[in-house]
Amino acid sequence: MVGVDGSDQSYCALAWAAREARQRRVPLHVVTAYTVPVFAASSMDAGYATLDDAVIREGAEAVLEQAVARVKGMDVEVLGSVETGDAAGVLLELSEQAELVVVGTRGRGGFMGRLLGSVSSAVPAHAKCPSVTIPLSCASRLEGVDIEPPKTKDIPVRPEDVERVVLVGVDGSEQARAATLVAAEQASRWGLPLRVVCALPPFTGSLAWVPAPLDREALYADIKAQLDAGVAWLSSHFPGLRITGEVQDGAPVELLIEATGKVELLVMGTRGRGGFAGMLLGSTSQGVLHHARGPVMVVPDVYDPRLEDRKNFGSLPDEG
Repeated sequence: MVGVDGSDQSYCALAWAAREARQRRVPLHVVTAYTVPVFAASSMDAGYATLDDAVIREGAEAVLEQAVARVKGMDVEVLGSVETGDAAGVLLELSEQAELVVVGTRGRGGFMGRLLGSVSSAVPAHAKCPSVTIPLSCASRLEGVDIEPPKTKDIPVRPEDVERVVLVGVDGSEQARAATLVAAEQASRWGLPLRVVCALPPFTGSLAWVPAPLDREALYADIKAQLDAGVAWLSSHFPGLRITGEVQDGAPVELLIEATGKVELLVMGTRGRGGFAGMLLGSTSQGVLHHARGPVMVVPDVYDPRLEDRKNFGSLPDEG
């Protein structure tokens, strides 16, 4: 499922979603939503309110028709619908029946000063299925998209500079482990290798109070051992997939943001070790989504029975 609103951002999402639907051999559901302005809906003149609703719906139908026309030649079954209601709410409700929901990073409803619109903020946090956000900056990487990327200080992402690999960020949390399973499925589907990355941040902030100096080399070795165990566990479920693990020095958000411009897809969980139970998106996920230069998939916190045998391959020290 993909949400469209006539913006360049949504057309980038549409192109990515169409390719993915073709790869998965499933129909592509193109959705656009509209709301009736308060001044019209509350008007005492019922005829005026009805006319206004009809005009707005015609505009939404025109947006949908243009979107469907854009993917007509991509060899994928296309379903289209115009829904009434808040766009984020509509997509979230429909996500219960979808394999994947795809959105652009900011549509027509976003303010110029915001890096993420309400839809692309709400969907990754609340969707019942994995979601993918597509920034406008990766327009040149997408099939059938003739959109000029925005002019920014960043060096444009060229297709030839993108490594054919799926990357997933982990931190030892259960959410991250669930994300690795989805990432492995996606890599298998695309026929690409999977790279599992764990960031080792500098000893600052919350670690500054530690009285004795920490042995960074020993910590690195311990994390690498646990990461290797995780890769072995993942390989047991995907024996035909090439999987590698890396421990990288640096802040997780910065490393993952940089990676989005260099890999086919970045996969993350909604909330890792640093997130509170009530948070729907952790700080790492939020930070990456706000500045990503390529497609980012966020996997919701759902139970997967394959997680049950993870303990057979080793556990992190603080898990006993």
